[in-house]
Amino acid sequence: MIQRIQSVYLLVVTILLIVCMCTPVGAYIAEDYSVSKFTNLCIVSADGVKDYAPWAMFVILVVAALLSFTTIFMFKKRMLQIRMTIFSTILLVGYYATLITFIFMLKDDSMTFSASWTLCLPFVAIILNWLAIRAIGKDEVLVKAY
Repeated sequence: MIQRIQSVYLLVVTILLIVCMCTPVGAYIAEDYSVSKFTNLCIVSADGVKDYAPWAMFVILVVAALLSFTTIFMFKKRMLQIRMTIFSTILLVGYYATLITFIFMLKDDSMTFSASWTLCLPFVAIILNWLAIRAIGKDEVLVKAY
């Protein structure tokens, strides 16, 4: 059962979340065109000084990635696997809420926020979680039919 399609979906979710953890999610651009990179662990200003640490975003991604990875090996407990995948999806929605909070909390009137391409990765992970839930549900129906 470990070779099922939901295992592939959950493994891709884990990989996407690890990539999202390691890359910047955006940048703050000031009026004087100085750029501060906004990552999941800190904000690095243009001169290389780490200003602020939004570690909550990093923790959410770590927990969601670990949850998705461990869910792969729960193939004998399909209902628990569905619940864990739903919880991972809720965490990723919470990641976006936390991200929006930090973006508006740290933004000055003289700055603009420029999003990075990596902000779409948790959304893709949410879609893959949904596909995994559907596949796990189909397996559960198939097993109950026997």
